[in-house]
Amino acid sequence: MSSLVLDFNEMNDAQLSLVGGKGLHLGKLSKMEGVQVPEGFCVTTEGYRKAIERIESYPALLDRLDALKAEDREQIGEVSRMLRQLLREAEVPSEVVQAVARYLSRLGEDQAYAVRSSATAEDLPFASFAGQQDTYLNVIGQEAILRHIRHCWASLFTDRAVIYRMQNGIDHRHVYLSVVVQRMVFPQASGILFTADPMTGNRKLLSIDASYGLGEALVSGLVSADHYQVREGKIVSKRIAAKTVAIYGRKEGGTETKPIDPEQQRTQTLTEKQILKLASIGRRIEASFGCPQDIEWCLANDTFYMVQSRPITTLYPVPEEKDQAKHAYISVGHQQMMTDPMRPLGLSFYLLTTPAPMRTAGGRLFVDVAPRLASPAGREMLLNTIGNSEPLIKDALATLIERDFIELLPDDPNAQGPRPSHPALIESDPAIVAELIKRSQASIEELKQNIQSKSGTELFEFILEDLQELKRILFNPQSSSVIMAAMNAHAWINENMNKWLGEKNAADTLSQSVQGNITSEMGLALLDVADAIRPYPEVVDYLQQVHEDNFLEELVKFDGGQEARDAIDDYLRKYGMRCAGEIDLTRTRWSEKPTILVPMILSHIRNIEPHAGAKKFEQGRREASAKEKELLERLKQLPDGERKAEETKRRIDVIRNYSGYREYPKYAMVNRYFVYKQALLQEAERLAHAGVVLDKEDIFYLTFEELREVVSTNKLDNRIISKRKDDYKWYAKLTPPRVITSDGEIITGRYNRENLPSEAIAGLAVSSGVIEGRARVLISMEDANLEEGDILVTAFTDPSWTPLFVSIRGLVTEVGGLMTHGAVIAREYGLPAVVGVENATKLIKDGQLIRVNGTEGYVELLG
Repeated sequence: MSSLVLDFNEMNDAQLSLVGGKGLHLGKLSKMEGVQVPEGFCVTTEGYRKAIERIESYPALLDRLDALKAEDREQIGEVSRMLRQLLREAEVPSEVVQAVARYLSRLGEDQAYAVRSSATAEDLPFASFAGQQDTYLNVIGQEAILRHIRHCWASLFTDRAVIYRMQNGIDHRHVYLSVVVQRMVFPQASGILFTADPMTGNRKLLSIDASYGLGEALVSGLVSADHYQVREGKIVSKRIAAKTVAIYGRKEGGTETKPIDPEQQRTQTLTEKQILKLASIGRRIEASFGCPQDIEWCLANDTFYMVQSRPITTLYPVPEEKDQAKHAYISVGHQQMMTDPMRPLGLSFYLLTTPAPMRTAGGRLFVDVAPRLASPAGREMLLNTIGNSEPLIKDALATLIERDFIELLPDDPNAQGPRPSHPALIESDPAIVAELIKRSQASIEELKQNIQSKSGTELFEFILEDLQELKRILFNPQSSSVIMAAMNAHAWINENMNKWLGEKNAADTLSQSVQGNITSEMGLALLDVADAIRPYPEVVDYLQQVHEDNFLEELVKFDGGQEARDAIDDYLRKYGMRCAGEIDLTRTRWSEKPTILVPMILSHIRNIEPHAGAKKFEQGRREASAKEKELLERLKQLPDGERKAEETKRRIDVIRNYSGYREYPKYAMVNRYFVYKQALLQEAERLAHAGVVLDKEDIFYLTFEELREVVSTNKLDNRIISKRKDDYKWYAKLTPPRVITSDGEIITGRYNRENLPSEAIAGLAVSSGVIEGRARVLISMEDANLEEGDILVTAFTDPSWTPLFVSIRGLVTEVGGLMTHGAVIAREYGLPAVVGVENATKLIKDGQLIRVNGTEGYVELLG
């Protein structure tokens, strides 16, 4: 058997590098029972390699491409054009010519063929490469086929394919091209079949697009197609399109576009029977490949032929369950303000920390709320709780309830009902918060001491024991009561001040500059670091050039360098365990990469006056005090005013004394996580030194139990790490849903709002006030180049973003709720904020003038 050309039936799973994704899938399809595939063969990548070996300038042109970035479109176009020309003119190696002739004589030299590109990087989990290389239809004769094989080789360097590889981090040198030569089918109809609905992700809803003639018209967007949907063997939806033209093959080769008879234009392309037959074939193919498929098909003489099948890479993975029952999952990341994927070790630690019924999918965490939705009391409690923080999740769950997706079962009359939404007010006592923090800090210091003597498998046992201590701290009933008391007092104030005084969101001003908020203190403390560095121009100049993380060692060489280093070191001692996405233990911490802080420090020196930290805190405290006095005086003028004022004062005291503590438990958790991480990285260094892992950070791609096993045995199959890295790269491209069902359907919620200004973008009001300013759209905190007065627009903010809050005027995020970190800190700093604004970073342009209404919950684009 020649390695230069392979028949579909000769292929096996080990030959991806020879035949590419498309070729390998055709080989698998051709062996499936009940699936018809037009006969054909692949000119393997060996032929391509032999051809490029004879092109002297090929390596130099690849070197030129390597030096470019995806943004260098003009230069990419020039180099790509030269590469395509070389490949179109390349000599097809004689042994390839002979092998092609042999296969053509077997299939029929005078037959018409489709000649398709099949790259080795196609159909990867994180990059499908759909439409990146070329296809040629109705090619007749050996000479024409060989010419089009060269055209396919050249299509490896179309501008779009080159840029796509750059964007996906794929080396041009590691991608080779195979060419599929397949007997041409001249269909009466053709189209695309998705075995899962590509719009909603529903795995039970199969979608078919169908049009007359060759599928090229549909793929290229030349015609509209009929659209059919099939669920569990039944057609549930049909949309018949007006089909005015179709593409057909010509006898002499090539294709032509022809008009369709007017009486046929509105005719259904496939009959009901054909639709169901095609759906059945699609399910068979999906079952064989083991995942939802995007299938190209054609119909000739009442026979369906499959000409391509690839995984649907855009679907969000479904959490795995052992049963077949219906489940509904809500995103943890949307509530934790961290929608990026987490690595396996990070997921493990979070799962070991939480008692909630969590599942993982796409590198994210989800909670199964089906049991609560099945109970009348549980359903009511869930909707009330989630509605206050995440209206879009509440609306999505309401959609599931309307559909009766989860069957409602009667509650056990002996079971305890839901807790009241406003439990009895616990008295405000600052000593409670001080004691909780003192106990937690002592526990962390004890952990730091005790973990130093632990190594090997003993370390893992120790961490598991300490995680129980972390859970006791996180879920301490007294701690939970303090947080709930503050939240309920906040809600009570807003509800009653609106009812009694007609004032909306009064609690926002009352929440400014509360004592003991570790996260807002962190933001103000970085202003103090800027103040310590500000007097020393040499240090400021040096910091503007810093790129390496050892810059702290170099600082002491400059005038004021020791003072600057001491200020940064002090800051890192208290806050260095923080970072963006900090609930993922594997994320790089500020202590590990202190250069992350440098742009923020420089921004503060440039834009903010000296001693602003203390001034900002004092200004917020005065505004809160003035608002308290004003409210109480107005209440006393009302009927029964003394009682109302007294009740309100009690709630205000709770807000002032307890709401700052809301941020502390997460700080304590992240503190512990960093201690665990440092200890595990010492084990990882030993594994790397022994050659068990290639890099110490490879341990992040193992679960806690897997890592314990590796440490115990000193053995690891590094293919696991490679596969997990590919998965992580794929997960990073996916947008996690707020709500997803066990069918894979993504349920999207909507804001039910009226009387918004025209063109306003709706969100959730979390910090009152109206502000106008320049939008600064940031995806990463490290890209921050803020000026005072900017409005920060980003996907999500966790506590690590807080140092940016001191220099902005307002906040807009795609994710968040009333009590998530960004909202809490925005209120404390007095920043108007709107969160949960879907696609904010796409709808709002960087530098655009916008108005943020944090009282009513919307954003207006002004210019």
